[in-house]
Amino acid sequence: MSTAAVSESWLLGQLIKLQRSQPSLVQRALQRLLDEDKDLRWSVVVNAYLDEEISLARAASLLGVHPLELRERFIEKGIPLHLGPADKADAQAEVDALRAWKRKAVSEA
Repeated sequence: MSTAAVSESWLLGQLIKLQRSQPSLVQRALQRLLDEDKDLRWSVVVNAYLDEEISLARAASLLGVHPLELRERFIEKGIPLHLGPADKADAQAEVDALRAWKRKAVSEA
């Protein structure tokens, strides 16, 4: 195993340990990383969506786009669609996303 791989593995292990003792510190650092690196945010969100951990509406919210726009992007990229909420939290996320979209449309009109 290369030194770089050992270093990366070591660093990830340290972050996991730090998460146990100082979760807010690690959360802030990860949030900054996701805010700064759009490709990383896209990959994390799409992987969570593909693993069915989040809905299309939640993925759209995390990526800052409307669910219909994200649906179109997924279709263009050949990413399979998981339609319909898996549970009550997903259904609520879809309702919240649509309400936010409607408020934005009304305020821009």
